[in-house]
Amino acid sequence: MLDPQSIYEVDEAAVGRVLPHHGPDAPSTGAGPVLLHALDGFIDAGSAGEISVEHVFEELTTTRLVTFDVDQLLDYRSKRVGMTFDADRWSSYDEPYLAIDHVADREGTGFLLLHGAEPDLQWERVVAAVKGLVERFDVSLTVGFHGIPMGVPHTRPLSLTAHGTRPGLVEDYTSFFGTVRVPGSLAALLEYRLGAAGHDAIGFTVHVPHYLAQSRYAPAAVVALRHVERATGLDLATGLLADAAADATIEVEKQVGESGEVKAVVKALEEQYDAFTKSVGRPSLLAEQAPLPTAEELGAEFERFLAQQNDD
Repeated sequence: MLDPQSIYEVDEAAVGRVLPHHGPDAPSTGAGPVLLHALDGFIDAGSAGEISVEHVFEELTTTRLVTFDVDQLLDYRSKRVGMTFDADRWSSYDEPYLAIDHVADREGTGFLLLHGAEPDLQWERVVAAVKGLVERFDVSLTVGFHGIPMGVPHTRPLSLTAHGTRPGLVEDYTSFFGTVRVPGSLAALLEYRLGAAGHDAIGFTVHVPHYLAQSRYAPAAVVALRHVERATGLDLATGLLADAAADATIEVEKQVGESGEVKAVVKALEEQYDAFTKSVGRPSLLAEQAPLPTAEELGAEFERFLAQQNDD
């Protein structure tokens, strides 16, 4: 493997301003900032991760600390970068990036945010680089989040899948899946490698109605950020997304109301969702007030739930 440290640059002056106790030779205390990550390019149903990152940059104060050399990491021919042609000239270029910023939440607590384009190439080198930065900045917890399409209706509370690198990190969450094989992502590999190295890392995957997967669905971002806040204690000003979430819900209801076919699909999903939650004794997949069924019971019920949708 090529040297991971040569694939990025650290703005040491910026680090000195916002993380004065985390220089290159600072001792590890285990009490450093958390690192959040949401990358473009992999599955992000409802743009849950994208909207969340945009919200952070709109509402909170950020400082660029680390910049990766994306020219070594992207396959431009398979993932064309957008450019704008204006009459007789090229007027803009959507320059790709991969970076780590320091962010101050609403109470002034600092955290790190890894965001930008998911690399096409050199995954292990990038993961090794991020792992080195996790150790350099004494990161106490790494948290990823994004959305995936699921056969659930928008008229019911959004559920999510939580996962972590060791028992206890997500023990308050119920797993709906058994063992499955899925396409890999850099975010998943990062969590896997961090766990193998003894670092705490978790992830939240919001279940977005499949018919909204290609839309910008703010309620999915709200759910993602609220669970990030719950896990980290950060104040990410999630409440300020409430208007966008309400607008998205109104627009979806309008579009559903204009199509009898879509209405029928939503109604069928509602019936399946309600049957599933009734079978596990909970009014929603995120409710906590009812006694929890066993993991085996949930796994069997959810597999039957998914099988019904596939049959349909």
